[in-house]
Amino acid sequence: MKIKCLIIDDEPLAISIIKKYLEQIEDFEVTDTFSNGIDGLNFLKSNEVDVIFLDINMPVLDGISFIKSLESPPLLIITSAYDEFAIETYELDVLDYLIKPIEFPRFMKALNKINRRLDGSKASAESNKDRPYIFVKIDKKKMKKIFLDEILVVESLKDYLRINTTTGKYIIHSTLSDFTNLLPERDFIRIHRSYTIALDKIDAVEGNSVEIEGLRYVIGRSYLDEAKQKILNSSI
Repeated sequence: MKIKCLIIDDEPLAISIIKKYLEQIEDFEVTDTFSNGIDGLNFLKSNEVDVIFLDINMPVLDGISFIKSLESPPLLIITSAYDEFAIETYELDVLDYLIKPIEFPRFMKALNKINRRLDGSKASAESNKDRPYIFVKIDKKKMKKIFLDEILVVESLKDYLRINTTTGKYIIHSTLSDFTNLLPERDFIRIHRSYTIALDKIDAVEGNSVEIEGLRYVIGRSYLDEAKQKILNSSI
């Protein structure tokens, strides 16, 4: 399957050069080209691409504003006549920054970066394929996939929960009882009216508390006997 590319640049010559370069590489194809960011955004509402080659200085919507407006951006390659925006764009997770006029050997280095990133994403997707996960609603519209083996602690915040994972923290609307019932009993245990923890993430047990990632969580009195027995048995 070919790598789909979108070119957005207000200079026709720049579009022509990038398009010509891409046409020489069998694995890449140009899906479309636009002379401004607004048309590019409209295109992306109903089309998916793997890579965007993007100019910075454009009328109406500049390249940086364009990137910030993307909710889930594809790979981004900046193509600019100026190097002054390099630091700012790298902070926006841009894959590469090409200075015009772009020579073909330098362009090929960018394509190699694209291949490496996409190959890594495919490998990651394969490794994640059989990992158990759940989807949780983290705002009115967005559902977030959370892998169960990344969960550290689930904390009750009255009508909400904070799910602490190895990759981030997420607030959801749920009770701790309801959420704990979604988790496999062999891997998780409720230790307090406010905490459910992952058994394999426990670093230490001391008295009536456990330590996870340097933080201490108290085991409630009514949970103490059952929790300690399950925690200690899980290590056998």
